[in-house]
Amino acid sequence: MTVLATALDTASAEYAAHREALLGKIDALDAEHAKALAGGGEKYVERHRGRGKLLARERVELLLDEDTPFLELSPLAAWGSEYAVGASLITGIGTVSGVECLITANDPTVRGGASNPWTLKKAQRANEIAFANRLPCISLVESGGADLPSQKEIFIPGGALFRDLTRLSAAGIPTVAVVFGNSTAGGAYIPGMSDHVIMVKERSKVFLGGPPLVKMATGEESDDESLGGAEMHARVSGLADHLAEDEPEALLRARRVVARLNWRKAHADPAPAEEPKYDPEELLGIVPEDLKTPFDPHEVIARIVDGSDFDAFKPLYGPSLVTGWARLHGYPVGILANAQGVLFSEESQKAAQFIQLANQRDIPLLFLHNTTGYMVGKEYEQGGIIKHGAMMINAVSNSRVPHLSVLMGASYGAGHYGMCGRAYEPRFLFAWPSAKSAVMGPQQLAGVLSIVARQSAAAKGRPYDDEADAGLRAMVEQQIEAESLPMFLSGRLYDDGVIDPRDTRTVLGLCLSAVHTAPVEGARGGFGVFRM
Repeated sequence: MTVLATALDTASAEYAAHREALLGKIDALDAEHAKALAGGGEKYVERHRGRGKLLARERVELLLDEDTPFLELSPLAAWGSEYAVGASLITGIGTVSGVECLITANDPTVRGGASNPWTLKKAQRANEIAFANRLPCISLVESGGADLPSQKEIFIPGGALFRDLTRLSAAGIPTVAVVFGNSTAGGAYIPGMSDHVIMVKERSKVFLGGPPLVKMATGEESDDESLGGAEMHARVSGLADHLAEDEPEALLRARRVVARLNWRKAHADPAPAEEPKYDPEELLGIVPEDLKTPFDPHEVIARIVDGSDFDAFKPLYGPSLVTGWARLHGYPVGILANAQGVLFSEESQKAAQFIQLANQRDIPLLFLHNTTGYMVGKEYEQGGIIKHGAMMINAVSNSRVPHLSVLMGASYGAGHYGMCGRAYEPRFLFAWPSAKSAVMGPQQLAGVLSIVARQSAAAKGRPYDDEADAGLRAMVEQQIEAESLPMFLSGRLYDDGVIDPRDTRTVLGLCLSAVHTAPVEGARGGFGVFRM
């Protein structure tokens, strides 16, 4: 056993300050999550209940196996936009009849469950996760279709949702639709393109065009039931495979459908898990509020991996990047964690070799971010930092084992890319409330703009306004600071959620279980040209 030792002093003033600052950020995060939980607000929730209907989250809860977790994804989608936090859609991974499934549920208390541009992005991300990890998909449908005022941003790209359903089915990944109310226009294609369809008697309404549109288009008089009611689709059109008397029965039938899928994970059960030797509660006091202050990622690793047992790889070479092997909830992982923030040539070369080794062994990779990027300066440019950084990014780009990323602190510049940021398609990416991500730090970015403006004025022989410069720098710093915060980034779906650090082990365990539903196979070459 190579159990990590800890040097964390939980009685120190420094630890207490870090903990207090992070708890404040968690409180702010909880307040934003509460907005998503509230749906459309008390008025619309009560109106929905008054119609004898379950709320979207109640539907998800009844669908899941009792006392099993639900890993909600992108809960802050649309944060900071004109649309409701959560984007009128719930997505996540949960266990149904013993099978891990990707679940989506429209929230009809938010504008009738209509889809806005962020709903579309959130649903597309859910489909990506289902496809990559071979997770059966269950859609709990009640939506009036597109939010018409924003149709210009939805209509053309929105077709990808229906394409995804057909591709999931073609890949042998089951799709199930449970329709609770309206499923109109484009929304009708969700049950239309799902493998299994369940409708609720006198509740489900599925049609390409409702009675008003039919009247306008053809002059035909019709009513909801004859045009698209559940009984009609069960008895006449054949769109419904199962007709349920009420919502609980519909969810029970969905559970039975999943139970009959004969679905198997690609991998055997993991090895027995062992809790870390150190309390995950202590994760709250590790990351400084000022991200320019480095922290030891071994302290984080020791509180999330099985038995705090970690075998370091090249610990004396490129020490600003910690690499090594561990298990997490019984699953093997290779870990890359930033130590001092900056990535040098040695760290980049070490990372590339480590990623190749993980691919040879079919071991998933976990990236723990706290980096300001690759080192700059004449000495480092002459030493080949560009080609060595490119080597690391090449390895990340062409690695085929599943990648998981967690932004703990800074994640700036090309370091974000090298540590498998969103553009490099990690299977899952989460952020702590302490994280920040941008092209560079706010002070650095404002300073660069100031230097460029000063040089431009000098080249034109004009005097430079220092007072205006100070105002500009302050404005830019404020803007970049706001745009680098995790809630802003999560609202744009640049991560899969902002999580409490104390939940990191649980979240990663759920993700590792999900990725092992599909085969885990590394690249055996095919990394392209590594410039030496």
